[in-house]
Amino acid sequence: MLIGVPKETWPGELRAALVPQNAKKLVAAGFEVTVEAGLGDAAGFVDSDYTEAGAAVASDRATLLQSADIVLRVRKPEAEEVAALKADSIHVSFLDPFNERPLVDALAARGVTAISMEMIPRSTRAQKMDALSSQANLAGYVTVVQASYHSPKILPMMMTPAGTIAPARVFVIGAGVAGLQAIATAKRLGARVEAFDTRPVVAEQVQSLGAKFVEIDLGEVGQTEQGYAKELTPEQVELQKEGQKRVISQSDVVITTAQVFGRPAPKIVSADMVAAMRPGSVVVDMAVESGGNVEGSELNEIVDVNGVKIIGQGNLPSEVAKNASEMYSNNLYNLLDEFWDVEEKSLDLDPEDEIVASCVITRGGAIVNETIKNL
Repeated sequence: MLIGVPKETWPGELRAALVPQNAKKLVAAGFEVTVEAGLGDAAGFVDSDYTEAGAAVASDRATLLQSADIVLRVRKPEAEEVAALKADSIHVSFLDPFNERPLVDALAARGVTAISMEMIPRSTRAQKMDALSSQANLAGYVTVVQASYHSPKILPMMMTPAGTIAPARVFVIGAGVAGLQAIATAKRLGARVEAFDTRPVVAEQVQSLGAKFVEIDLGEVGQTEQGYAKELTPEQVELQKEGQKRVISQSDVVITTAQVFGRPAPKIVSADMVAAMRPGSVVVDMAVESGGNVEGSELNEIVDVNGVKIIGQGNLPSEVAKNASEMYSNNLYNLLDEFWDVEEKSLDLDPEDEIVASCVITRGGAIVNETIKNL
């Protein structure tokens, strides 16, 4: 089977879906691999790295898409490129299937087997394929780096002959994969860290990283089978806001990571909370791409509100494109390796398999994922 990997064209996207190390593994497993020229340039992988790994490099993007049995990419395909895909081919990428129904319909009509990397289940067996987690991990790190860059304060305590500098106070809202990495990074840099999550079950994880878990009684809350936070009621959102007010007003850095899978991000930091922060404080809204957690945040903008900076940069993993590409490429390789039938030289995507049932969105001209089909 021929794997084709086109270069990303989404504005500002620096990641590559396949790195040379994994291209070499796929070739050894029996695949043919062709990548578009310049695929990894922005992430630090040159074309010669791919040819040395046994892959071919092609400059004709249209021919690459038309000939590939499997297409690997980071971002969803442009609508006009769906028609260029080979019928019965397999397309693997982030698809945002909850919000991209026309694209899903087009992939089904083309007869493409579309795999959405967002829909990989959070199970022990699927951990090595979980691209959402691998990219969120890096995004959590980037939020702290951005905050420390824009803050006029250093994060660690420092004792010098000229005086003692108190550690910066960092408040992380949301203790999922990204939040936990933000907590760990801020602690490594010496900050005093507090965190909150609607799932009390994560308090122990927060404390194990050396941070203080902020207790806010929201009533009955929990998480989904996949480990995501359940959506709060409007009343619970107001309770959360009220409980966070004091901590936010005393914080030098606030990082929000709260997202509900498949839905717009909840607004949990209001304008009055931002107004109560000291000038020089920094707020990083990691959820800005899905609507934002912070009132006033703007996608790919830094908004100044009376001296408080609200950072709303999207595509945070792309800030560390080399490592993000390596991790995402590992996720894709592990997915293909899991279902590759060496004898038949084909992918055995058994519809009864729990991973396949979750992440395969279209197949055989139809939408086969029950969740997406019933939206």
